[in-house]
Amino acid sequence: MTVSRLRNIPGIGVDRIGDAADSLHDADILRLENLDTDLRPPAEALTATHAAVDDDAANSYLPFTGQRALREAAAARVGRSAGTTYDAAGECIVSAGGLAGILNVLLAILEPGDEVVLTDPTYAGLINRVHLAAGVPAFARLTPSADGWRLDLDSLAAAIGPRTKALLVMSPSMPSGFVVSRDEWLAIARHCERHGLWLIYDAAMERIVFDGREVVHPAALPGMRERTITVGAVSKEYRMIGWRVGWIVGPSSIMDEVRLVSLSNVVCQVGIAMPGAAAALTAQDDGVAAAVAEWERRRDFLMDALVDLPVIRPHGGWSMLVDTASLGLAPPEASRRLLEHGKIAATPMTHWGPNADRYLRLVFSNEAVPRLRDIRERIRRSWQT
Repeated sequence: MTVSRLRNIPGIGVDRIGDAADSLHDADILRLENLDTDLRPPAEALTATHAAVDDDAANSYLPFTGQRALREAAAARVGRSAGTTYDAAGECIVSAGGLAGILNVLLAILEPGDEVVLTDPTYAGLINRVHLAAGVPAFARLTPSADGWRLDLDSLAAAIGPRTKALLVMSPSMPSGFVVSRDEWLAIARHCERHGLWLIYDAAMERIVFDGREVVHPAALPGMRERTITVGAVSKEYRMIGWRVGWIVGPSSIMDEVRLVSLSNVVCQVGIAMPGAAAALTAQDDGVAAAVAEWERRRDFLMDALVDLPVIRPHGGWSMLVDTASLGLAPPEASRRLLEHGKIAATPMTHWGPNADRYLRLVFSNEAVPRLRDIRERIRRSWQT
């Protein structure tokens, strides 16, 4: 019998598509199902990680909240983005990856039955963690248009009720590539102040924005420093997926509770990974600008190649959505046909939000343009479109 906390957690789908692609042992398969990347981490991060393997100080549980150098670097990183300062000792905790940080924050602020508002669509892993923390997800719609995604502000207002405790917003957002505009952040901030809500800001992809868009950190808005809890990681921007290092930065009023959850949950982080993460955060050239330029180039290629398909333009991030339902194809069937006939692995967005199940996700972070050259023909062969 499934325990109650798992009854509303069906999975994320990516694992099943990835396993199916792996089982074929075919290097010609375009791996568009998962958020890996072929772009290298910062050189300083690799050097520091190699050195840490032989450093006895890195082979330790302590300090439980993360190595001091990394907390200082993460607090400074968030502070620069938010236009404020954070105390590394009392307002920053290192987590074992960004999603572990999200779960620890949810466990620190939610009573059973409290509601958390997320965007729709959003990463299924965020929805699932709300359930794991005994919370109830509510959703504000993202509306697609010819120019990309926008937040439906009426839907946002309607999603907030008497049991709402927090808004959980990722920008750029998986899987859509939605980037929150300044006006949308201001609307979110007004709701947080009016209703006394926490804002959990998933900043894992904060700087991966395209077309010269502005990066707006919500803690920089009036009154929001004390309401915003920022969760980041080295996985996406710094291309360090395997390090499993993230950080939680927020006001001292909540960080003691987050610290207690962290000690009670994962306890500590990967010791030999933290020096590399600190090196990435303090590198003279972290490679983010070059990586973003390459991912934007891949985005542009796909938008041109798939111009006759219902693809919604992403403004940032690593992925885009195709409305296969509008083609008369349910996304799971579209995914099956792509793998079987087109050698493309892509994940249907089932359970990624109430209105997400009409979409298929294409991830462009791990496949260079030369590998994508014939993608339209592969799709035509698979879908007969």
